[in-house]
Amino acid sequence: MMKPKDLASYVFLAFAWGLSFLVLLRVLNTFGLAGTISYRSLIAALTLLLLAAVTRRRLRFGGRWLPFVVVGATTVAGQLIGLSYATPLIGTAMTAILVASIPLLSMVMGRIAGIERISPNGVIGLVLGVTGIVMLVGFPSQPVDASFLTGCVAAMFGCVCAAGGSLYASRHLKGVGSWESTIGAFLSGGLMTLPLGLVSPLPEVITAPDIAYLLVLGCVMSATTYVLYFRLVSTIGPTRAISVEFAVTVVAVLVGALYLDETLSWVQVAGAAVIVSGCALVLGLVRIPSRLLRW
Repeated sequence: MMKPKDLASYVFLAFAWGLSFLVLLRVLNTFGLAGTISYRSLIAALTLLLLAAVTRRRLRFGGRWLPFVVVGATTVAGQLIGLSYATPLIGTAMTAILVASIPLLSMVMGRIAGIERISPNGVIGLVLGVTGIVMLVGFPSQPVDASFLTGCVAAMFGCVCAAGGSLYASRHLKGVGSWESTIGAFLSGGLMTLPLGLVSPLPEVITAPDIAYLLVLGCVMSATTYVLYFRLVSTIGPTRAISVEFAVTVVAVLVGALYLDETLSWVQVAGAAVIVSGCALVLGLVRIPSRLLRW
């Protein structure tokens, strides 16, 4: 059973990351793909460094740089490149739906690597999550052309990077604080993508709202959320932590329906409920009695 603090972090992540797709689209329109990723990452790292300095928080990175580089290349650079490239091509809802495949990828990778064991309830929860995704997807409203397929491949690339980076962090950054993990990952990812960001064309006029959206994306939806996420990885495990992507999908689809005029069928509403049920099983909030799992 999750502690109240962990559950609160989980719920906050679901809403923050679900709403981030709207902010991402606005920032992409202004700063472009490379600029969005590099500026967002560096702002996130610098925000936490400044907060640590102001609050006199002592940071302990452990003297190892390679784990931060790997996590920065996967969880930050790889994931953000894939999802940021995919979102304008296939839309917010479709991208978010594909993001919900991350927990399943994490479970498969974790079992192969022998990092963690998934309980029968967890397996059933993940199966429910995938079932809910299928119910949400239905049939795409846009033509299945080269652009659509490219967007799907890019999104899945980002999902694989996110799942792999989460598992790597759980093993090689074990004992490292969530602040240090977030700073190291975003600083590494931001520096990796900075050359692209420097050559990315910027509009002639950048307004105050444009800067505000970028700061929200970097400070709140990256720095704050990843501190909470890396803490969850260490407290409840990588697969249970990354199962928050199921809930992110529900929030993002609802946001798409309310603000982007995307329609939701009753089947999709039912799919959202199935995903929430899967989350509850994966997180241990509800359990199926063991006697019912004997077959």
